[in-house]
Amino acid sequence: MRYLHALIFAILAVLAGAASAGPVDINTADAAALAAAIDGVGDRKAAVIVQYRETHGPFGSVDELAGVKGIGAGTVERNRQNLMASPTSGPGRVSQH
Repeated sequence: MRYLHALIFAILAVLAGAASAGPVDINTADAAALAAAIDGVGDRKAAVIVQYRETHGPFGSVDELAGVKGIGAGTVERNRQNLMASPTSGPGRVSQH
């Protein structure tokens, strides 16, 4: 019976995660959301991503995330389907869709 409860809980947890899952916008997400969404990124690296964005402006594409110290191309590739960069029109940036 204990295993049945554990199985039901696991199924519900997966379904709840799938229902709320969606790409995280690296241009608007806070550090907590970035840490939760990006595999291989904890609280410290997520804070670095936010600081980079505040210093350099919004990301033109998800690929630009690899320019953040501590974030490599492998991390970007591993997480690409969970991330997005909203189009921006700030100075010096060209929106990329």
